[in-house]
Amino acid sequence: MTMRAWQTPMILLLAGSVIVLISFGLRVNFGLYMDPISSDLGWGRGVFSFAIALQSIVWGITTPLMGYIADRYGPARVLAVGGIFYASGLFVMAQATAPFEATFGIGILTGFAMSMTGFPIVLSVIGRRASPRQRSFYLGLVSAAGSSGQVILVPFGQWMLSNTSHWSVSMMVLALMSAIIVPLSYALSGGNTRAEDDFSNQTFSEAAREASRHRGFKLLVMGYFVCGAQTMFIGAHLPAYLSDLGQPDWMGATALALIGGFNIGGCIVWGLLGNRFSKKKLLALLYFLRAMAMLVFISTPITPLTVIFFTSTIGLLWLGTVPLTTGIVAQIFGTQYMSTLVGITFVSHQIGSFLGIWLGGIVYDNYGTYDPIFYGGIFLGVAAAFVHFPIDERPLPRLAEEAAAAQPAQ
Repeated sequence: MTMRAWQTPMILLLAGSVIVLISFGLRVNFGLYMDPISSDLGWGRGVFSFAIALQSIVWGITTPLMGYIADRYGPARVLAVGGIFYASGLFVMAQATAPFEATFGIGILTGFAMSMTGFPIVLSVIGRRASPRQRSFYLGLVSAAGSSGQVILVPFGQWMLSNTSHWSVSMMVLALMSAIIVPLSYALSGGNTRAEDDFSNQTFSEAAREASRHRGFKLLVMGYFVCGAQTMFIGAHLPAYLSDLGQPDWMGATALALIGGFNIGGCIVWGLLGNRFSKKKLLALLYFLRAMAMLVFISTPITPLTVIFFTSTIGLLWLGTVPLTTGIVAQIFGTQYMSTLVGITFVSHQIGSFLGIWLGGIVYDNYGTYDPIFYGGIFLGVAAAFVHFPIDERPLPRLAEEAAAAQPAQ
């Protein structure tokens, strides 16, 4: 299916941005529900932590498959089904009374939904329609939209928790909001149309073998593991951590909103920098700064001022990895199987997410503190900085050869 005249880059940018805004904004709300759900249903935090963690692993494992389906048959169908799954999962959670229902609704259904409505699917459409020179910037804009969801939907979620009769009522409202993704998906129909600089005729198996043999691709996968472990631990457990330390209830929602707000600017800036400078070196710098921000945070007394400083700083570094990592994949391998290859890197991200979220709950339930996870995140951040330096981010010679071969036919 080809794209229509009305599907301009701006229309795709707007529709794709709203989709990820809803998808990621609703997901970040789960951190606000950690304490109310666990307390109301008599669960330890490990139960809901496991459901969110399972969501991350299902999200990651199924993302390459959803990316392949989107590359082959178009992203609109994948996005529409994802919207239906999202609404269904939140509805199941709103009715839950037993751990299995939380595991199925949040862990399974919304896990599939996130793989269908997340960055790899939407960014592949934007990446194909953007010119090569502007690609990293456009990817940064859509990544920033995901953080806009934190800014808009997290305070909204906290307001609903505070002003509705029960957490299940606000969960139902979130379910209705997620259904908006279904009609928006139509705007991205035909989004698997070739990019202007895509002359490749690889089969999927050839592309997969090529990526599996590329050392830089393996290092990207390793780095993305750290991204998931750090960000998802903070997103899921920071509100409860602050509550344990005597901070007011509004501070948790404010912290997540500040992360999202500053990440809007951060994604745009990292995307712009990716157009001008080495993406691998920018990624190394980003991971190192993240580790330093976490170290300073847990080394100082926790006050509203230090929380604001930490969340503002970490927000600038939050999802800047997304346009840079996606940009490297497109730069090295081209855009033909962009959704699939980015999806493969995302598996590692979500394995890290699973461990960060789940181990956060386990460590807290057993030791009454999150400090070991914070220190683990610091160590991983420094390690990730070093992992990115050996990456060869030059385009594969195949891309230039295919472009030259296609030139006489143009």
